[in-house]
Amino acid sequence: MPEEEIPRNRSVGIVIAIIFIFVLYAYQAYLAGSLISLQAFASSIEKDWIDTLVFVLLVAPLFYITYLIASYKGEKKSKLYGLKPLVEKLPIIKKPQRHVRFREKLFWTGLVLILYFVLTNIYIYGLNTSTMIDVFSSFRAIMAGAQGSLLDLGIGPIVTASIIMQLFVGAKLINLDLGDHEDQAIYQSVQKLLVIIMIFVEAIPQVFGYLTPDSAFVNSMNSVWPGHGSFLADTFIVLQLFFGSYVLFLMDELVSKWGIGSGISLFIAAGVSQALITGTINWIPTNPSQPVSVYNPPSGAIPGAVYLLSHFSASDLYNGRIETLLFRMPNGLVSLIGVIIVFLIVAWTESTKIELPLAHERVRGARGRYPIKLLYASNIPVILTSALMANITMWSLIFWTNPALSHVPLLGHNPWFGVYPTPEQAQALGIQQSTPIGGLAYYLNNINGLGEWLLPLMEPSAYANAFLGHSTFQFIMHVVAFVLFMVGMSILFAKFWIDTTNMNAEAVAKQILRSGMQIPGFRREPKVIENILNKYIPPITIFSGAAVGALAAFAGLIGTVGNTTGTGVLLTVGIIIQFYEAMGREQLMEMHPVIRQFFEG
Repeated sequence: MPEEEIPRNRSVGIVIAIIFIFVLYAYQAYLAGSLISLQAFASSIEKDWIDTLVFVLLVAPLFYITYLIASYKGEKKSKLYGLKPLVEKLPIIKKPQRHVRFREKLFWTGLVLILYFVLTNIYIYGLNTSTMIDVFSSFRAIMAGAQGSLLDLGIGPIVTASIIMQLFVGAKLINLDLGDHEDQAIYQSVQKLLVIIMIFVEAIPQVFGYLTPDSAFVNSMNSVWPGHGSFLADTFIVLQLFFGSYVLFLMDELVSKWGIGSGISLFIAAGVSQALITGTINWIPTNPSQPVSVYNPPSGAIPGAVYLLSHFSASDLYNGRIETLLFRMPNGLVSLIGVIIVFLIVAWTESTKIELPLAHERVRGARGRYPIKLLYASNIPVILTSALMANITMWSLIFWTNPALSHVPLLGHNPWFGVYPTPEQAQALGIQQSTPIGGLAYYLNNINGLGEWLLPLMEPSAYANAFLGHSTFQFIMHVVAFVLFMVGMSILFAKFWIDTTNMNAEAVAKQILRSGMQIPGFRREPKVIENILNKYIPPITIFSGAAVGALAAFAGLIGTVGNTTGTGVLLTVGIIIQFYEAMGREQLMEMHPVIRQFFEG
């Protein structure tokens, strides 16, 4: 509805304006280092008007959004309906008003996939590549992005927005009934707005510290606005990140509405598959600037193994070279075997299901089955869990090293949140500066391969650097915490996902009835069918969340080729299997309109 038709309490705007002025005053006092007078407040705004303008541009939209929410006093229970005038103006991909044929869906899916690879190879203009730090280094495979490219943030903002909305709805902080179409529409619209906010929330701290502009680019910006070249260069990089991330978001919507499957899943599978293929068959040596040798073999798992076997003697293998062959990072033979094991396990679990018999209400003899998969919640819980871990790592790094945020009370430079090495420490330990060595971020950090946990426990003296200065007990607690977090959060997100996507017993019962089907031998009433489904769906939801979390942790502990992490391999295998099933379902819907009505209902 138009803005003027939405009932509002305008007096709330006065309170919010006062709070905004107070926040602006607190910001100026923070810059001054102490409380200041009103006259000094006015003069500081005039003196540092650039910093003040940036602060206002960042904070004012949040206060406007707060006003739209707080001032709403309509009939709807949720205050989020106050955001309708804003969210309705956001660019979206319209849902098709007709049945999209299989070939057309395949075309849009392929086009988006090509565009994704193009964007990952377009690098940010004006970026100093020699000083950039990848804050997503441990999670790059599942973030579906490329360091330094327009998709540097990957799917981070999209998934983070989804996590926030799901947690708020699950904790009943947002009063929305996702079974109601209107409430579901406002939920999705607000999530789109939150994606935009999260793009800036993740992009700005990275640019001001980790994605720094090149000095030549800063000088060229100085010629445009003397004295403010650095500010212009940083702003230009932020805008490039926003463009890439928002285009990725629209591409995800395009696949979801006009293509096959999920765009986010497609991007993850594309990035991980590329890394897996490269890690398996790459014949370029580990150090390209040096000739191939037993100390610098081909980096791919298969070419490297063939080369080492042909150049190692039996005595070399007996004296320890077999360890190099099996466990060399990141593409040892054990990592390749681990990928194959994960593939087989996921393929089996994806095909395991419980099938409830269905019969058509009016068509005699028309029968079918409603499949409830063992992995009912799919791989979404692992995506959300990994994104949460990536955000913990990113923000702990920012609060530890960022010149401004490291002074924030409680969070800034807090060793409980995360500790990170200096450049000298990172070089001595053989790790990246973005690898946590302490705090919560360390205990939740990804594990990728036996060389990161089992071999150090078996030979502590040979793998001393793997402990990162911790005791054996702390090292073991890191492994245990990683596994428990993956399993526990996957269960939680599985429950939230089922509830927010209308896959719970109540929604499925309504879907079955709308399609004209019923369970033979039971009355055709929603509550009766819901009670039957409640015997299966809630337990399987918990089990599926625990299963995918445990599989991801198991894959990480074994290790994977291409440095893709166990979670990345798990997701990719599941996504490929689901994509194949979705293609079969789409072809089936082309042939049978009644089946199409059931799925689209």
